[in-house]
Amino acid sequence: MNPDAYIEMAETEARHWWFVGRRAVLTSIIGRLHLPGRARILEVGAGTGGNLPMLATFGSVCALEMDASARRIAEEKTGGRFDIRAGTCPGDIPFAGPFDLICLLDVLEHIDDDVGTLQALRPLLAPQARVLVTVPAHQWLWSAHDAFLHHKRRYGAVELRGKAATAGLRAERLSYCNTVLFPAAVAVRLHDRLTRRKQASGRDVPPNPVNALLARAFSAEAWMLDRFDLPFGVSLVGVFRASPDG
Repeated sequence: MNPDAYIEMAETEARHWWFVGRRAVLTSIIGRLHLPGRARILEVGAGTGGNLPMLATFGSVCALEMDASARRIAEEKTGGRFDIRAGTCPGDIPFAGPFDLICLLDVLEHIDDDVGTLQALRPLLAPQARVLVTVPAHQWLWSAHDAFLHHKRRYGAVELRGKAATAGLRAERLSYCNTVLFPAAVAVRLHDRLTRRKQASGRDVPPNPVNALLARAFSAEAWMLDRFDLPFGVSLVGVFRASPDG
C-alpha cells in the first residue's frame, strides 16, 4: 500500500465514519459466528492496528503486516499487546496455526496473487474455522482513491466467490455492504472523474456532525446484515470455510 496511506490511516481510523461503520458491521458479523471461548484469531494485513482491539474482544489475536512503518505504528498504538510479525502473502506467512478465524479486511485487493494467498491460509484453519474477508466492490467504481491505495482490483460477488472456491474455500455468507451510502459514493466518483481530480474526495474526516451521521448510516447495516444479504454496495463482506474436498 502507498506509505502515505498508512500515515493517513493512522491519523483517521479511530474517527473516520468509514472505519467506525466497518468496525460496527464486522463486530456484529463476528459475534454471530459463535467462535470458541478462547478463539485464536489472525489478522492478515493489520495495517496500523485499528482492528486489533475490536478483534481482541473475541479471542487471542496476532497479526501479519508487511510494512515496517505500519507495524511500528500498530505496536505503538496498541501498547505492544499483540504479536505483530513481518511477512508477505502468499510466500511468507510466519504463523503455523491453527486459527479459529483469519481476517483479511480490505487486504486482498492489494495482493497480486489473491487466490494463492487464500490457498496459503487454508492450512492454518482449525476445524470449523472461518475466513472473514472484506474487499472493495465493483470494478466500474475504480477511482483515484483506489490508485492512491495501490489497489490491484475491485471485486464482484461472483468473482470473489469463484476465487475463494479455487483456493479451496466455500462461501458461508457473501453480501455487499456500505449500501446505504452507495448512491452518494457513485455520485462522488462520477464527480471526481468528470473534474479529473487527482486526489479522491472523501479521504479527510468530515466535520463532526456529518461524520457522525455517516458513521450511523454505515453502522446501521449491522442490523440489516444480521437479517439479510444486501444486493449492492461499495464493499463486499464474505465468510468462508474450508471446502471438505478442497
